[in-house]
Amino acid sequence: MRPKIYTDQSDSQAMDAQHVPKTENDDNASHEIDFVTLGMFIIDDIEYLPPTPPVRDILGGAGTYSALGARLFSPPPLSNSVGWIIDKGSDFPQPLEDLISTWETSVLIRPTPERLTTRGWNGYDEHQNRAFRYMTPKKRLTAEDLTPELLTSRSFHLICSPNRCRELVTEIKARRSGLSTPDGGHLPKPIFIWEPVPDLCTPDELLNCTNTLPLIDIISPNHSELAGFMGDSGLDPETGEISTKAVERACEQLLGSMPLQSFAIVVRAGEKGCYLARNGGRKRKARPAGQPRTKKASALLHGGLQPDTDMEALFAGLLQDPEGTIAREEIEVDPGVERWIPAYHTDPEKVVDPTGGGNTFLGGLAVALARGKSLEEAAAWGSVAASFAIEQVGTPVLGKDKDGGETWNGVKVDERFEEFKNRLAFSER
Repeated sequence: MRPKIYTDQSDSQAMDAQHVPKTENDDNASHEIDFVTLGMFIIDDIEYLPPTPPVRDILGGAGTYSALGARLFSPPPLSNSVGWIIDKGSDFPQPLEDLISTWETSVLIRPTPERLTTRGWNGYDEHQNRAFRYMTPKKRLTAEDLTPELLTSRSFHLICSPNRCRELVTEIKARRSGLSTPDGGHLPKPIFIWEPVPDLCTPDELLNCTNTLPLIDIISPNHSELAGFMGDSGLDPETGEISTKAVERACEQLLGSMPLQSFAIVVRAGEKGCYLARNGGRKRKARPAGQPRTKKASALLHGGLQPDTDMEALFAGLLQDPEGTIAREEIEVDPGVERWIPAYHTDPEKVVDPTGGGNTFLGGLAVALARGKSLEEAAAWGSVAASFAIEQVGTPVLGKDKDGGETWNGVKVDERFEEFKNRLAFSER
């Protein structure tokens, strides 16, 4: 599948008419989108300390790597379920466009010949610390850039400030309200995965962060960004390594600040893997088809307490239907999640360049959640996805095995995942 390439706005609108779900005014339908990122596409130049030579014109940016993470678990035709946007400047290298087309995703390539493509410079010091700066003006994506097809996505990856995240979620929800499924039903609630930008992970932004949490499903800072919100370094003072205790403590503080919210925290912690944290609570079990609901007399549900008032249902509060329906047997306890998932690669020699590993992780995590996987299994998808991103400079090589099966860096993704799943000793949902 070639990427969608629009030459101007009217062309984009005309093409949209061929690739949208049913709206209030038409009956068209298209393939389903599981993942969309609003991360930017960037062409990277990377400079290392001598004698390592620099590399030029490398696929980069949060949008590229998160799309890669979702694409790794989406061989064709499922690759069509991965959506992202590229603003193609006048300097866009043809080899990169050819490479992108081999992924067969629902990428939207928008020619912008009046500008240069967003480009970035990356430099590394003797401690492998990365410096970054833009070499050309950046072009930020907005909710208005999403076509009707991309708006129907089951999950959205956002990388931005807290205030910007709230704006994007509100705008995306508003624009989705006019769309429906092919059979005329409402679109399912999307999953929002928020990756905070490092510059604004500070104590001054902590209140804005907590105000954003009720609107999203996943917040995923790395260990340093999480520590930044708490005014900490996130490192063990004795060893200088990432402190798992600091990660756990910061997550506990964030969850404690929003005890009734259902968001989860996924902290990306480099060689330590990732830490998952989510509040527990009560939820209603699925009721078997045909089983009637039991009702309490409304007099016992309103006003003062009565001798036989159902205290459990009373404090469950939100689990009662507005008309007063309560079924004690339908209530179950969600214990929440507190778990470390290790990094896939345990040998440092396997890690050639960590650039983009975190974004790739989130693409794998998001598409897994969009397809109904548990948080733990989704994190395992993310860890495996990240493992492919960091094995080389740039993106992994897409190929075929002797049987025609898809490989990346000569490895089948599902085989690597099965091996990792066995290592973690958990079963598929």
